[in-house]
Amino acid sequence: MSKRATLWLTVALASAGAAAQDALKDLDTPYVPTPQVVVDRMLDMANLKPGETVIDLGSGDGRIMIEAARKYGARGFGVEIDPRLVKLSNERAAEAGVADRVRFLQQDLFKTDFREANVLTLYLLPDVNLALRPKILAELRPGSRVVSHDYGMGDWRPDAEATIPAPDKKVGARKESQVFMWTVPAKVAGNWTLELTVDGRTHRLRLSLRQRYQFLSGSLIASDGKAAPLTRGKVLGEELRLTLPAGAGGQAELRLQGRIELGGATGVVKRTRGDDGTWRARRDSPAASAEGATPGPQPFPALSRPSRLSRAPARSRSLTSHSANASGFIFRWTRLISARMATFSR
Repeated sequence: MSKRATLWLTVALASAGAAAQDALKDLDTPYVPTPQVVVDRMLDMANLKPGETVIDLGSGDGRIMIEAARKYGARGFGVEIDPRLVKLSNERAAEAGVADRVRFLQQDLFKTDFREANVLTLYLLPDVNLALRPKILAELRPGSRVVSHDYGMGDWRPDAEATIPAPDKKVGARKESQVFMWTVPAKVAGNWTLELTVDGRTHRLRLSLRQRYQFLSGSLIASDGKAAPLTRGKVLGEELRLTLPAGAGGQAELRLQGRIELGGATGVVKRTRGDDGTWRARRDSPAASAEGATPGPQPFPALSRPSRLSRAPARSRSLTSHSANASGFIFRWTRLISARMATFSR
């Protein structure tokens, strides 16, 4: 790190600390806008649908939320700490004719309720993303999408990512941006009873699943007590894919595709040769999880093919506090400092 960069960082951090105490009096807070090409890619990657609810963290001048409403027919709100940007964003929403579906709030993003979001967009620092990760996994419903500009979520691997040219980007020597997308997974870790029906025969097996975000592993226990490892499982929202080793219900391995339901799951069995079968599973006991418990044993659900997740739009509720202004102000300064440091280091 150069002496100039070190000095700039020291002065900026000291200024941020002092200014935060007077944040309500004069918030002269610079921000880094997301280039329009990145806005378009973020919303496209989120597979946004009409009527879905979007929450944008660090909404700046409101461009992401306004575009989501104008182009995709979505609704929702942006969270911003600078009251002047909040005012500007609400004015721009009115000018764009989407003020009935979009609003902007001055509040702390850590105190924002995410539960109504189908899509969460953010342009924050890596440490802030990591601090938000438990809240995201706990509050967002399975199948909700999270889209981040430039920064990831630590060891939570994205389901999709892209690097795109961004000639209008205000920071950094390299005029390009990265976009990451995650789908919030259902919680499936624990013990399950599985019934496979293949070639008219039903096989009852036991599953013990371990879950690391969207990836599954564990063991399969047959009726004779023999166990086999499971290593190729994945849950995308409420859709489950699991590969069973050879011998579980035939001579070849079986691919299970289905959907998680309350206390259970159902789906189809795919085989390389022969007709497809069906399967259903009941959760016997959930694994302990910091993200919350999962319902216990339930009766077998009726067999059916997986259906798409239906997400109804909902309105949001939120509160604004003076303490939120100071903490959010620090986050904005920190993001600006990080952007400047990236410029120095390149």
